[in-house]
Amino acid sequence: MDLRVQHASVTDIDTPLLVVNLFEGVSQPQGATGAVDQALSGQISQLIADGEITGEPATITVIHTNGSTGHTGLKAKRVAVVGLGKSTDSEQERFEHARVAAATAARKARDLKVDSFATVVHAAGAGGLPLDTAARATMEASILALYRYQHFKEATRLPDPVTSCTIVEADPERAAQLERYAQVAQVTCEAVMKVRDLSVGPGNYVTPTYLADTAREVANKHGLEIIVWGKDELKAHGMNAILAVNAGSVQPPAFVAMKYTATGATKTLAVVGKGITFDSGGISIKPAESMEYMRHDMTGAATVIGFMDLAAATKLPVNVLGVFAATENLPSGSSYKPGDVFKAYNGKTMEIVNTDAEGRVILSDSLAYAAEQMPDAIIDFATLTGACQVALGDHATGLMSNNQELADRVLAAGERSGDRCWQLPLWKVYGEQIKTAMADVRNTGGRRAGAITAALFLKEFVGDIPWVHLDIAGTAYADSDQTYVAPYNPKPGATGVGVRLLWHFCQDWR
Repeated sequence: MDLRVQHASVTDIDTPLLVVNLFEGVSQPQGATGAVDQALSGQISQLIADGEITGEPATITVIHTNGSTGHTGLKAKRVAVVGLGKSTDSEQERFEHARVAAATAARKARDLKVDSFATVVHAAGAGGLPLDTAARATMEASILALYRYQHFKEATRLPDPVTSCTIVEADPERAAQLERYAQVAQVTCEAVMKVRDLSVGPGNYVTPTYLADTAREVANKHGLEIIVWGKDELKAHGMNAILAVNAGSVQPPAFVAMKYTATGATKTLAVVGKGITFDSGGISIKPAESMEYMRHDMTGAATVIGFMDLAAATKLPVNVLGVFAATENLPSGSSYKPGDVFKAYNGKTMEIVNTDAEGRVILSDSLAYAAEQMPDAIIDFATLTGACQVALGDHATGLMSNNQELADRVLAAGERSGDRCWQLPLWKVYGEQIKTAMADVRNTGGRRAGAITAALFLKEFVGDIPWVHLDIAGTAYADSDQTYVAPYNPKPGATGVGVRLLWHFCQDWR
C-alpha cells in the first residue's frame, strides 16, 4: 500500500473513507474529530451520547455521509471513528492504542472494499504523544494490518483493493515533518514484511540456500559487503557446531555475514540470527502435532536480512554487521546424536544432550564469529525456547544480557517500537545446570529455567562484548489459538518482530 501525506483540512479531503478518533470519556469531540462532527451536524456527538461510539480501544464506527443533508462541508464519503482508550493511560499504552486504532481502520477499509482511505495521526494531539512516534505508529500499523501471505495461493488468492493511505495534516510544518516520517515508515514496513514472507515461507521453499540468496540480493541492492560460506568453508574455519546440526540434512548449510558501513559512524552493532529452516528435533524428534510451524524457526535469520535492508535504506547512523547460519535439523543415519561432543568456532567444546536444542548450537559459531569482529555490541534474535513462551506468553520477548546499560537501551527501544521485551536474570547459579564432565558446557540444562540456561549457553560464545539475547519464541508468530492478536499482525502468521525495535535502538545508540 502506498503511503502519502496531504496538507489539507479533514473536511476538505475527498476520500472514500476518512478516519478520525476519540478517547474514552469524551462527550464533545475536539480537534479534527470535532471539525468532522460539526460538518456532520453533530452526528458523532449524538452517537457518543447514545453509547454507540465509546472510544474504547479496537472499536470502530462507520458513518455514511453520501446524500445526507447538512454535510455540504465534508467531502469524505464515509467517516470512521476509532477508539483510543483513555487519555490517562501510560504513554506506552497510548502508543499501542494508536497502533491498534490505525490497524483496525485499515482492515475496515479493506472490508468496505475501498481503494484508498485517509486518516489523521492518532494520539498526537490531545493524546500528548510526540508527533514522530505517534505518526510512525499510525503509518506502520496502517500498512502492516493489510499484510497477507498469498505466494502459493492460485485459485483462492484474495484481492486487496486498498492501494493507498493518505495522512491528513492541516498544519504545513507538521505536514512537512510527516512527509519525512512517511518515507521511513514505508521502507520499515517493507523490511518487516520481508521478514514475514521469509518466516512464513514453507521449508521446501525457504531453504538455507534461499536465505543466503536473499541476503545476497539485499547486499547487491545496497552495495553491502557480504560473505557466504558453504560446507567446505565451514569445515575450513572450524564451524563444527553448524556442521553438526546440518549432518542429518541433504540441504547444504549456509553461513552469512553482511556489513553495512555508515558514513562517519563510530560504533558497530552486530545482529545475529538463528536460521533453522525446518526443525524436526533431529534424533530427539518432536511430536507430530503442529510440527509444520517449525518452518518459522529461521525467523532470527530473517530478522537479520530485513534489518540489514532497512539499515541501508534509511542510512542508519551506526555500522551494522548481520550474521546468521542456516540449516535444517533432521533425523537420519548421519545426524548428530545425544552424547556427541563438538568444538565450536571459538574453541569451546559442547556436549549434546538433546538434539532439539539445536538453535543454540548453530548460534554458538555465529556469535563467536560476530564477537571476533569486535563490535561494540551484539544483539541476537532466536526462536529459541518454548520455556520463554510459557514464561511470558505471546506479548513479550524474553531479554537476557551480560550488560545492563545495553539491556536498558533495548528495553526502551522495545517500548517505543511496540516490540516489547521483558528481562530475565542470568545469575551464575543457573549456570550449574549446563555444566558437564564431558565438555566445557552442555547444550541444555533441563526443563527448569530453560530460557535462562539457553541464554547462559550462548553467553559462552560472546566473550566480553556487551550482548543482548532476545528469545522471540512467543512473539515471532501469531497462531490461531491465541486469544488476542494485535490487528497489525496477521493471525495466523509471522509478525516480523524485532526490525522496528532495532531501528529505534540505533537512533539513540551511536
